[in-house]
Amino acid sequence: MSVNYAAGLSPYADKGICGLPEVFDDPDELRAKVGTLAQLIRDSQYMVVHSGAGISTSVGIPDFRGPKGVWTMEERGESPRFDTTFEDAKPSLTHMALLQLQRAGYLKYLISQNVDGLHLRSGFPRDRLSELHGNMFIEECEKCGKQYVREKIIGVMGLKPTGRYCEGTRSRGLRACRGKLISTILDWEDSLPDRDLNRADEASRRADLALTLGTSLQIKPSGDLPLLTKRTGGKVVIVNLQPTKHDKHAQLLIHGYVDKVMGQLMKLLGLEIPEWAGPTLCEFSGGDADILPYGAWKKEVKIEVKIEEKKERGVKRKPPKKDSDGGVKKEEDEGLKKTCKREVVGEISRSEPVNELNKVNDKSKTELCSSSVGEAKKPRIDTPSS
Repeated sequence: MSVNYAAGLSPYADKGICGLPEVFDDPDELRAKVGTLAQLIRDSQYMVVHSGAGISTSVGIPDFRGPKGVWTMEERGESPRFDTTFEDAKPSLTHMALLQLQRAGYLKYLISQNVDGLHLRSGFPRDRLSELHGNMFIEECEKCGKQYVREKIIGVMGLKPTGRYCEGTRSRGLRACRGKLISTILDWEDSLPDRDLNRADEASRRADLALTLGTSLQIKPSGDLPLLTKRTGGKVVIVNLQPTKHDKHAQLLIHGYVDKVMGQLMKLLGLEIPEWAGPTLCEFSGGDADILPYGAWKKEVKIEVKIEEKKERGVKRKPPKKDSDGGVKKEEDEGLKKTCKREVVGEISRSEPVNELNKVNDKSKTELCSSSVGEAKKPRIDTPSS
């Protein structure tokens, strides 16, 4: 699976340091460290998780720089082994544990370098997730930024056109957008998507605890985001079998299989890891009503939110009230009518309260999981410090 992804990338000489020996904590040490991690999580007010390829290896997807990783095997002139496909891959124990941590209020934001789509398939809410390197199941309109989550992989990489066109509407719904749809998968020199990177940057600066899982942190700028938490007074915990570039900055280093670490952690926190019941799409955090069965993806479920301003004749606007400090008090404008449009797909329906969605300031605006791909820092490899 990641083999096909790797084969689709442009040739690139410097893929970082590959094949470093793995380190394992002994069982007693591992339990003690996981206990420390559990307490850090209990004490945290805003935890951010950074996930890498190591959280998907247990479900048959090889990583890149591990002993049997794609780049490591390539350096040896060998072919990597993979036991699944993109479409058949199922979320790991770690994916499901992260979902439960989010539901329980411990995990505030998830930043992933993975393109396998497993966070999304697990039901993790998209408004709490940044996929910095793209998603093999998502294509995006280069004109309006609307995204379409597909049931099958897009099959195109490097932000190239997929051959399909946007079915969204513009100009108050009177004209079809018809913009070209492009893949969201980055090639080596492509810029990271502004929306995802900006959210990841903001969450990392706000976090008081950064937990990295299954990543060597060699790719920039993704791998440096945990340092933003450190610089603002937060703590960094690294869970990885190999040494990482930022080990010296970590409050706690845990060397063990990610699934094993997360299994022990969830028991200490008193949380059950949910069973995976099949692919689901969760747009917004806040409850089971946000979840759509995976079969609806191919029908391109659209969630529309409109804010329309209606003015009533003869109604005078009251001047804004002032608070005790002399500042203007924020009040809802009675003339601003907020509505949420529900669209039914077969037996599936979705509706969202407007206050749970991203702020919409336009007089009339329709959104479909939109994010724009803009200019940002380019990903590059940095070797671990000695």
